[in-house]
Amino acid sequence: MMAALWAAGAFGQTQGLGQKDGVPQDGEVHVLHVRGPIYMILGAGGNVTASVGQDGVLLVDTGLANMSDKLLAAVRQLQRETATNGLTENRFGAETRSSERALVDTEGPPKPIRYIINTHLHPDHVGGNEKISKAGRTLTGGNVTGDIANAGEGAAILAQQNVLNRMSKPAANQPAIPFAALPTDTYHRDMKLSHFFNGDGIHLIHEPAAHTDGDTIVHFRGSDVIATGDIFLTNSYPIVDLANGGNINGIIGALNDILDRSIAEFRLEGGTMVVPGHGRLCDSADVAYYRDMVTIIRDRIEDMVRRDMTLEQVKAAQPTKDYDGRYGAASGFWTTDKFIEAVYRSVAGEKKR
Repeated sequence: MMAALWAAGAFGQTQGLGQKDGVPQDGEVHVLHVRGPIYMILGAGGNVTASVGQDGVLLVDTGLANMSDKLLAAVRQLQRETATNGLTENRFGAETRSSERALVDTEGPPKPIRYIINTHLHPDHVGGNEKISKAGRTLTGGNVTGDIANAGEGAAILAQQNVLNRMSKPAANQPAIPFAALPTDTYHRDMKLSHFFNGDGIHLIHEPAAHTDGDTIVHFRGSDVIATGDIFLTNSYPIVDLANGGNINGIIGALNDILDRSIAEFRLEGGTMVVPGHGRLCDSADVAYYRDMVTIIRDRIEDMVRRDMTLEQVKAAQPTKDYDGRYGAASGFWTTDKFIEAVYRSVAGEKKR
């Protein structure tokens, strides 16, 4: 297993770089081989999960718009390395064992980016949609009829329906999102790709009212890797986007779902690998610890709400104090105070119902 990180800029080792929670902080994109055809790409914004092999490339999220070129460079390097090293197993897949097998040149150039899956709508996860989709090519077949000249142009972008709804109608203070960056295919609950891709069955699972109301976790079932989007983080408290349908109880439910789908190799260690929305590569032990932390804090604040404490009183009681050294922040986009307020409003709203 290729456990070392390499930088997409110089493609060199990253020892000695400044790191936070095991993630290099040098403004470059870095790649970590997870298992089989699955790679974790860090530094492009939110973490990107890539399946790279003889069927082409599937990406879970696309990072920030201004990191698209570096992300594409990393993907192209992975394509070249995969073609050279023959890392992909020869199993059933979209092209490697399809009825078109005789027409596929496995010795030719690497297959393009075929699919992009958006775990939710935030720009650090979907910002590269337009540019990276245009660099790919959609699989087409019997489901495409008539004179559709551009049917195969661009990678397909898959997302839960609420992601398309919210991206199509951004908030009043947000710029319009280009049409080419919007999801091309949506689903309401779960979705399974109709074929194996690089030897994996791929299951897209909607987690309602969690980080947002359009969250998806992606399970690569053959490789046994789960990409969680921002439902699970290793470098902060959960981000509860109330304005976009998020709820702390939905996050806890989604974390429990991830654990239900995970199988540890031994005493919660190893086994199913988990790619968080931000932070380092994890296993189910990390998810269990995070789930327990979130549940404890939710229960504390819920008890305070039952005792009719105000938001300011709850903040003054410091319900997160014993975890602040690991997950807390006094400044930046997502502070401890914002997290406490989001939990308070989640449980207070449910109490009123």
